[in-house]
Amino acid sequence: MTDLAERVVKGDVRAAARLMRLIDDAQPQAESALRELWPKTGRAQIVGITGNPGAGKSTLVDRLIGHLRSLGKTVGVVAVDPTSPFTGGAILGDRIRMQDHALDPGVFIRSLATRGQLGGLSRATSDCVRVLDAMGKDVILIETVGVGQDEVEVCRLAHSTVVVVVPGLGDDIQAIKAGILEVADLFAVNKADREGADRTVRDLRSMLELNHVMGKDVDVPIVKCVASRGEGVAEVWTAIDGHYQSLKNGPGLLQRETQRAKSELVEVLRERLLKVALDRLARQGAELDDLALRIARRQTDPYTVADEAARL
Repeated sequence: MTDLAERVVKGDVRAAARLMRLIDDAQPQAESALRELWPKTGRAQIVGITGNPGAGKSTLVDRLIGHLRSLGKTVGVVAVDPTSPFTGGAILGDRIRMQDHALDPGVFIRSLATRGQLGGLSRATSDCVRVLDAMGKDVILIETVGVGQDEVEVCRLAHSTVVVVVPGLGDDIQAIKAGILEVADLFAVNKADREGADRTVRDLRSMLELNHVMGKDVDVPIVKCVASRGEGVAEVWTAIDGHYQSLKNGPGLLQRETQRAKSELVEVLRERLLKVALDRLARQGAELDDLALRIARRQTDPYTVADEAARL
């Protein structure tokens, strides 16, 4: 085992941070370390936190960290931030909001950019979760960027997915109807001190009853909380852990790990095959920008170019 991987397994924060930087920058040495770390993973409990912007996801994550630490659990956090479509940079705000835990050796927080992924997660997210797992973190929280109904990819990485909603946002409920409902293992109705919280709970229950018709025959808990005051956070965690334990006591955990492995394999294959195709086109003297210009001028079409790249 290389020195970097060995230090990560021993819980070295600097080594983990360095490896995550290599991952985020897509450096080749990152993959070598990840190969070595693979046998040391598979022990952490992974929780996804998703929901619309303004629902209070970061505040809930912050309070969950505090609650988990009070239970003696070590925590890793991957906070996925939006990427600028112009510069490719990210507004890494979640680490700023979680500064209360910055000096806690039992907590490791890392912000990542979405890199333009529609599902709200980049390829680096999965690998960084793996690093935290190999470090020995008991619980890993993945907070996603909050882009609405398209943000369902987190369920492919997490054992339990928490969808955070707030009362008084009709659009929020509409977004859930449109896509997020199927991925929720738990609904956290945050800011439950606001007017309309009970109605939001009723609406969610009504939609869950309809969802049974679509084949999801497990109960999805709905927990009210006021994360900013720490109210209901313990109950949220109890529901999350209850779901995880039910997975462990049946075939669910292996099924989710298998789905996760399938998603990761497909993503790695897609990435590698794309790189091979582009490299081969470049060796034939066909640069991507030149091909794009020819397509824009209607001198060719993307389907023909793709077929040619696939045949190379």
